[in-house]
Order: sequence, then C-alpha cells, then structure tokens
Amino acid sequence: MSTAVALARDPGALSPAAPVPAPAPVNIAPTPAPAAAPAFVPMPPMRAAVYASASILLGLTQGLGLNLITANLTGLQGPLHATQIEINWLAAAYMATNITGTLFLYKVRTQFGLRRFAEIGLIIYALVTIAHLFTDDLRSAIAVRAVMGIAAAPLSTLAFYYMLEWLPPARKLTIGIAFGVLGGQLATPLARVISPELLQIGDWHGLYLIEAGLAMMSLAVIFILPITHPPRVRIFDREDLISFPLIALGFGSIAIILSVGRLYWWLDAPWIGWLGATGIAAITTLVMIELHRAHPIINLRWLSSFDMLTITGSLLLFRFLLSEQTVGAVGFFNMLGLQNDQLIPLFTVILFATLAGYILTAMVMTKENAPALHLIALMMIATGAWMDSHVTSQTRPEQFYVSQAMIAFAGALFLPPALMAGFSKAIAGGPVFILSFLVVFLGTQSMGGILSSAVLGTFQTVREKFHSSVIADHLTLLDPLVVQRIRTYGAAYSRTLTDPALQNAEGVVLLGRMATQEANVLAYQDLFLLIFYTALAGIVLLALHTTYSRVQARRAATA
Repeated sequence: MSTAVALARDPGALSPAAPVPAPAPVNIAPTPAPAAAPAFVPMPPMRAAVYASASILLGLTQGLGLNLITANLTGLQGPLHATQIEINWLAAAYMATNITGTLFLYKVRTQFGLRRFAEIGLIIYALVTIAHLFTDDLRSAIAVRAVMGIAAAPLSTLAFYYMLEWLPPARKLTIGIAFGVLGGQLATPLARVISPELLQIGDWHGLYLIEAGLAMMSLAVIFILPITHPPRVRIFDREDLISFPLIALGFGSIAIILSVGRLYWWLDAPWIGWLGATGIAAITTLVMIELHRAHPIINLRWLSSFDMLTITGSLLLFRFLLSEQTVGAVGFFNMLGLQNDQLIPLFTVILFATLAGYILTAMVMTKENAPALHLIALMMIATGAWMDSHVTSQTRPEQFYVSQAMIAFAGALFLPPALMAGFSKAIAGGPVFILSFLVVFLGTQSMGGILSSAVLGTFQTVREKFHSSVIADHLTLLDPLVVQRIRTYGAAYSRTLTDPALQNAEGVVLLGRMATQEANVLAYQDLFLLIFYTALAGIVLLALHTTYSRVQARRAATA
C-alpha cells in the first residue's frame, strides 16, 4: 500500500503514537533480460582485406562493363560497320534496361535471398560478356548490350554487401558507403587509361575479353566468399506485373532519347517526339498506379517530402557538375583531335585524385560535417571550371591536370555524405523505402548522367553555331588580312597544285576549318563558364538550406 493511500484512509497513521510498521519483505521473481543482439566479431585483417578487395573487384566489373564501351565508341565504328551516330546506340541500349533491371533484381534479392540472387545474376552476366565476343554487326551488339544492362544490375549491390560484411556497425554508413561505391567510381577514369592497350592487343575483342575475365573472377568470388544473408521479405505482388513494364517502357524511352536525341537533333527526327510521348505517358500511368497501391514499388509520397527532394536535387546538381569531365574536358580534347592514348596521363591523375578523395572522405565523414564537405566540393568544382574556361586551341592535357584533379576530388567528397543521408532515412523506413531511395540514386546517377550529357552537349552545339555565325560575318575577301591568310593556307598545296585558283580554293577550305575549330573552342569556354556559375548557384542554395535547417532545429528545441 502506498503512502498516499495510507494517509487518505487514516490521517494519524504517520503520528509518533502510531509508528508505521515495517513492510514485510516481498519476494519478486527476476524478470528475464531481453536477448541481446549478437556481438560483432571482427574479421582477421587478411580476411577483411579479401572482402574489401572483392567489393572493389565487383564495382570495377560493373563500371568497366559500361565505361569501356562508351570510352571507345569511335574505335568500334569500323569493326561493327557503324556510323558515328549509330554507334551511340550501344550506350543507349545499356542505359535503357539498366534501371529496370536493377529494381527488378533488387526485389528478387529481397524475396528469394542474396545467395541465389548473386549466383544466378553473375552466371548470366558472365554468359552475356562472352556473347560479346561473337557479335560482328551493330544489331547483335545492341541486343547484347541491352541484355548486359539487366545482367550487370546485381554487381553494384553485391559490391556494397561485400564492403559492409567486414565492417563494424558504427562504420557501415561511413567507410562502408564510401568504399562500397569506390570500384564503380574508379572504373570511369580507369577505362580510358587501359583501353588503348586493350585495343592494341586484341582490337575491339580486347575490350570484351577483359569484361569476360572480370565477370569470371567475380563469379569465383561469389562462390568462394560467403556473406551474411539479409532477411527475406515477401515483396512481389500482382500489381508489379503492370508497374514493371511501365517502368521499362517509360525509363527506357527517356534513356534512348537522352542518349541519341542530340545526335539526330531534337526537332529533326519525328520518332524522337513519338518515343518521348510514349515515355511520358508510361511514367504518368505508373505514377497514378503507384499512388493508389498499398505496397508501391516507389513510395512517391515519401520521395516528395522536403528532405528527399533536397537529397534528390543535390544528387542531380552534382551529377550535372561532374559532367564537366566527361562532356567538357573529354569533348574538348576530342574536338582538337586527341584520342584516348594521348589522354592517359590526364586520366591517371583523375584516377589517383578520385582514390585520394574517397579515402579522405571515409576518414572524416559524419552526419554533422556533411554540409561542410559539400561546400568544399562545390568550391573546388567552381575553381576547376573557372580554370578550364580559359582554354584555347593550343591547350593540351597538361594544362588540365590541376583542375580535373580538383573536380575528381570534389566528386569523392560529395557522393558518400549524400548517400549516407539518403540511406539513413531509407533504412529507418524499411525495405520499401530502400527500394524507393534506390530509384532516386539510380535515376540521378544513370538518368542524371545522360540528362547532363544531353543538356551540356546541346548547349555546346548551340553556342558553336552562334560563334560560327559571328566569325563568318567577319571573314570577307574585302579584308586584306583574310586574303593574306587564304594565300598562306593555299601555299601549302603549291607542290601538288600549280593553279593559283585551286590553291586559293583549298586555302578557303582550310580557313573555314580553322574558323569552325575556334568556334568550338569558344563554345567550350561557355560550357565551362556555365558549370562555374552553376556551382556558385549551388553554394548559395547550400547556404540557404543549411541556414533553414538550423533555424528549424532551434525552433524544435525551443518548443
């Protein structure tokens, strides 16, 4: 009986004349403690190194499967008897199927288990890479690349799991995320470093041979090294039979348009409009269905929250800014006539800068300093783009070492903190939210990449036409300097052409080529400046978002 109840029944119960009797001892059975989660057992250093190496191998296999082809499209034109525009369908076919394949195989992994998912997925991937060796025309190569986009889907997921396997729980969202994506990120510069030697060794078959070899090594890793199985969850339902075809049709159509639309030009090919309308209709129907499903593939309401919109916007922004390397730098040097073998030192610098950036990020990354890391990354990108905006027709890769190293380092500073923020929110929600964030991540990296290439490539083409028209307006035969330049160019043909009129005609052709080259240089200057101003805008937006978040946190603390 409590003291309050005793006082209510007898007010004099606590007086000196009536001492309170000592309470009788009560035997209370001890409550069993809840079962504790199994303690983390550290792996031996050598075994941990093996798992980390397996993660890097799987990431490289997935990344090189895409980048070895996209980095050597020019070298594949001859063997596959394709034009410069037609060869780009190889990249378009891969991107059109990759997102759908990743989402589908994620659900397969969740429902049927990781082991079966890994074994079947890697066997299919290895068979597809071997099938590349038997393709001798463009149509069969496009079909194989489309299947490759689906078959490569398990690799990035497995790279994450093998990196997480040896890490303690406190390090899974820092070192695990940073190094889990490392292999795939290193594959982009590594593909341009090793591809010239591969082409010399085995022509275009050399590219496919290393893909097949990496696939076999990855398959051996899956059978030899076991990993912890995540819990199985029944995640498929009948509505998926409608949603997945719509995802494939919608995202596939948009991916094809963004990959080759600029090459055919947006308004010149009627099929681009029809395909775009089909893709938009499929995505609109998908949104209507997913909003009314009890268990949607993509949780659109969660993705439309302020935090997820912020993460999605930041991922898209940085994917756009990092296209400065693939579209800006590579496109500029290709325009000047430089090929991959002449860009090996530049991409070696990018490779080591990327590696250093991920190592540093894994060491210092926390939830609290993520805005600071993003600010440093934006400042580095802005500085690098500003340095690149001073290019001329005499610029060579050596002048790009510092700027491109800064941009590569900035990319490593940005991606892991953004992934940590997104995955933290997704893990708290469960498997459906993880799948929804996977859509965001893949959409911003895959679709965002080809969207950025399409936007920047279109911008460069429009600016080149503008500068060409301005330069042509100033090239007139009434200008003595123009006449002198034509004669100088024509004199180079004096040994083969004795007619002065023919020499002048060749001089006019050479002058036109030089004018077009200078117009392209000016267009790339504008492109680098666009990246610079976009990075400055990103700094302003980051400052506003950080200020807003702090104000909201103070209000919540006060309340």
